[in-house]
Amino acid sequence: MASTTIDTVIAAPRDVVYKLFTERDSLNGHLPIRFTLKKPGDTDRTGVGAQFLVGLGGVGITEETTALVPGERMEYKVVAGAPVRRHIGVITFADAPGGTLVSYRMESEPKIPVPDRITELALRGLINPFLSAAKKAVAK
Repeated sequence: MASTTIDTVIAAPRDVVYKLFTERDSLNGHLPIRFTLKKPGDTDRTGVGAQFLVGLGGVGITEETTALVPGERMEYKVVAGAPVRRHIGVITFADAPGGTLVSYRMESEPKIPVPDRITELALRGLINPFLSAAKKAVAK
């Protein structure tokens, strides 16, 4: 299984940054794709169990939030729409000089054989737009 992690500091308090990532549709104005809530979470709209369609025009993948530790960690998995056996994302948040350290990790196991290095590059290409979107969201 291929994985990659990208760390960056976002110039905002941890609670603000955590909310941007856990309320997935809050980044819509800063991304070329959209997050659309398909199913609310078990106890909160964007809580554990929440499912978001990630894509355009009703086409895309479905992500489900699998774990939340307020202000510290978010985990999700792809449950539909992607050619993967398993794909998870883990985002952690910590205080850092100048803002919040965001550590975004993705792990993926494609259904077809793909060299890990290629998958890792693809994962980096998926993570970077989200980190950039969060930076744009807090800069406005």
